[in-house]
Amino acid sequence: MKNKYLNNFAIFCISLSILSGLSSCKKYLEPDSPSLISSEDVYSNVATAKMAVIGVYQDLAGDQGYGIRVSMYYPYDNDETMGPAKSGDNDRGDIAHYNASSINLQLYAPYVQLYQGIERANLCIYNIPKMSLYTNPSTKDELQRLHGEALTLRAQFYLELIRNWGDVPAQFLPSTLSGNLFIGKTNRDSIYNHLLDDLLLAESLVPWRDAVKADERITKGAVKALRARIALYRGGYDLRKDGTISRDQAHYLDYYKIALDECNDIINSGKHTLNPSYKSIFKDGICAHLLDPNNEILFEVAMGGSTALTDSKLGLYNGPKIFGSYTASESAGTITTAFTYLNGSGTLLMLPTYFYLFDSKDLRRDVTIAPYDVLTDYSKIGNKITAMRDGKFRADWVTPAPTSGSSTLGLNWPLIRYSDVLLMYAEADNELNNGPTAAGINAFNSVRTRGFGGDPTLIGTTPTTHDDFFKAIVRERSLEFGAEGIRKYDLKRWGLLAKAINDTKTNLNSMANNKVLLATSYMAAPPSYTISGPLPTSMYFNYPGEAGNPIGSDKAVDDSTLWVNSFYAKQPTITITPTLSRPVNTKVSWIGSGITSTFGKYYAFGFLERHSELFPFPQAVIDASNGAVTQNNGY
Repeated sequence: MKNKYLNNFAIFCISLSILSGLSSCKKYLEPDSPSLISSEDVYSNVATAKMAVIGVYQDLAGDQGYGIRVSMYYPYDNDETMGPAKSGDNDRGDIAHYNASSINLQLYAPYVQLYQGIERANLCIYNIPKMSLYTNPSTKDELQRLHGEALTLRAQFYLELIRNWGDVPAQFLPSTLSGNLFIGKTNRDSIYNHLLDDLLLAESLVPWRDAVKADERITKGAVKALRARIALYRGGYDLRKDGTISRDQAHYLDYYKIALDECNDIINSGKHTLNPSYKSIFKDGICAHLLDPNNEILFEVAMGGSTALTDSKLGLYNGPKIFGSYTASESAGTITTAFTYLNGSGTLLMLPTYFYLFDSKDLRRDVTIAPYDVLTDYSKIGNKITAMRDGKFRADWVTPAPTSGSSTLGLNWPLIRYSDVLLMYAEADNELNNGPTAAGINAFNSVRTRGFGGDPTLIGTTPTTHDDFFKAIVRERSLEFGAEGIRKYDLKRWGLLAKAINDTKTNLNSMANNKVLLATSYMAAPPSYTISGPLPTSMYFNYPGEAGNPIGSDKAVDDSTLWVNSFYAKQPTITITPTLSRPVNTKVSWIGSGITSTFGKYYAFGFLERHSELFPFPQAVIDASNGAVTQNNGY
């Protein structure tokens, strides 16, 4: 069982009482009120300094952090997932489909919480090294670790701000010492450089995972992996204030070299390895809260406490719908079904084109995409392809099993996994050597092979030229990290977001009308049999409650074995009777017009290249900045 050290609610309450909060309006960089305990008291001993750092961690969590908004509102739409099928709501629907305005209701509070985390980190970074105990042999290791954790957390907060808003105000001292509460934007490259230096220092301060008690705190592998990730962002493309999507062409390879070296250190350390079971990472590690002996997750956001401030909506806002009632009736040979869901919105939809990007033998598909909803007794009901939901955070996998009244499930949000380290290494290796070396190919193949259950004969031929290997990386990162909040930002740093969205719209149309998937120019092609087609127009599912398949008999089944026919071939002729499998929703098309009516209407409908890559700054932030913060282009 995981040690839920970081989401101990009692510690969180203490942390809040000893740290300055941030105003919810007006000056977002200014403390709300004096600390209830003075800085001298907080940083007088290890125990209270630790509470201060735990308070920094907590700003990653909750509804305004990775509990729902930053993890499940902001990263969509991309070429894997679509957000809520709604628009014009001045809310999450407009955010997902690139129709957000500066007064969108879901932009301000997360923005403020990210800066609250930075302010709290600044207090720790400033004060902890000044403690007299910082150099004491009996306390220096723990205090240095706390210092390194605060540096790393600040880097994560800034990364999230930059990849959503671009150039942002940057402050690296507590606001009470800065002398200027109305600061303007800082060039993101300058911020990135500062963070890379910070993380280099942090590496020397924190231990490896195996040297400390197992908990959810940051260790050396997490620091190095985050430094690699930030280096790739620093060397990547983004929408600049001059309206171009560009990168630092003269120096970008220097940052790829940083990423390569950091990933190489992690790989050679042997402290983190791939979990042999891709499914186990999520079903056992995330949902059942079990320790992973491989330590594949290097950095995760701890959730718990069942509050909007400390927990997550993972498994409820996303994942399959749960706690539904099912009824079926037959009249004149027609079977009518009805479902009513008591809890769980299952809002995020996986794109049909993404479903068919997976090879039929790739085990990651049935983990990443859940092809069912869940009844009250935990048996399953099949979904048509226009209602497939992400599957890595499933309420029906949670231990202990939730009740219909649950609103939070205590599921952590994984920020960086070891497979990301391997694929970052492969990407950097390919770029630096104008083609992959044997080491880069090995890193790539190890991730892909795990996806096929460890059988290297199933993974196909790995490209060896620069361009083809890069396209393979673009596809493999999608297959590996679907629904983990990574894809949109990968596409941005590659300068491919507009291309991916436009090609996906074309591909969705092809699936709806021609029942085939198209190859795309920005990543390696999907399996050939999804291109040659035809793909099925109906699928057949073993509904519970029929003869030979009583209610509850499929509780343990959570993959494609619930279905009768292949997802990848024209459906066979099946005689429909009340005692046999019957088509989803009584012969509603599996691949057909439903794709157009759902995804054609909402998917990324507001996207404009060289505009939508960044969010608008919340109007309240601009108003509070006294003119220092200007709006992003086009808003």
